[in-house]
Amino acid sequence: MSDETDPWVHPEVAVLGAALRARGLVAPVLEQAPLAESRAAYDAIGAYLCENSQALQDETEVMVPGPHGLIRCLVYRPDGARAPVPALVYFHGGGFALGRVDEWRGMMREMVRRSGVAAINVDYRRSPESRFPVQFDEAVAVIRHFAANGTAHGVQGDALAAGGDSAGANLALAAACALRDAGASPLKFLLLYYGVFSWETDTDSWRRLGSGAFGLSIGQIDWIRSHYLANEQQRTDWRAAPLDARLDDLPPVQLHAASLDPLLDDSRRLRERLVARGVAVGLQVHEGVPHGFIRNGRLLSVAREAVNRGADGVSAALGVNPTHAA
Repeated sequence: MSDETDPWVHPEVAVLGAALRARGLVAPVLEQAPLAESRAAYDAIGAYLCENSQALQDETEVMVPGPHGLIRCLVYRPDGARAPVPALVYFHGGGFALGRVDEWRGMMREMVRRSGVAAINVDYRRSPESRFPVQFDEAVAVIRHFAANGTAHGVQGDALAAGGDSAGANLALAAACALRDAGASPLKFLLLYYGVFSWETDTDSWRRLGSGAFGLSIGQIDWIRSHYLANEQQRTDWRAAPLDARLDDLPPVQLHAASLDPLLDDSRRLRERLVARGVAVGLQVHEGVPHGFIRNGRLLSVAREAVNRGADGVSAALGVNPTHAA
């Protein structure tokens, strides 16, 4: 039986680990390895996880102008779609420093097939080459671009959702707050997978799960923070820690968290604060899986289920009947 000292681990997690090890796909300890080595390992794992993914008929690369230069985005449209369709603007995870949109191809394609909604995956600049608030600025810029120019890309600019996993969930939430403050936000829904919504590690889930036994550790989050933020004062800037932002008047939010993730309490606390401010919000805690599980749909049924639930939430919020999805 699972308890706080011996939590239950989904059997498929061991299968996933064995499959990666058998192919030599083992990530080094992030805070101990050269960044190039960590990036290469992360990219190789991502390539394996989506290597059998079937492409959609309409996948295009778009270069979006932003305050720090052009931002590469991959736009996925549902098969058979002719007119512009609603879209999910998605920000990938990777601690702001790892990962590229190419490694989320499999997840994006399944999201589009399930929902009937387009997906826009944003290849924002990575740290430490570009530090906060560059990534935040780019998140806001991309959403604004597609809101204003969506038709040119086969997207309905007035029917957008934003989402992301881990660092990407941070960017999606912070951008939503900024767009609300600017007035007339185009966002109708937020889909947030196990976000890093604050830099606080004095929480129950960090104390129980922060050793690194299930992946993410306090050492890693300290490394991520030190490479993303330019100084310690930025830890309390709501754009970097959106748990502390003003959270009222946001669109409905669907939260997903993992029971083995030290960031679990970030999602729980965010839900509590959203409820207190009258925002419609739901939280699902996926049992027996660690941080970062969402891109592992090739081998984790829990990841596939979480993608499906997210897709259903997006399609419902944006008024798309998922039965029409290709």
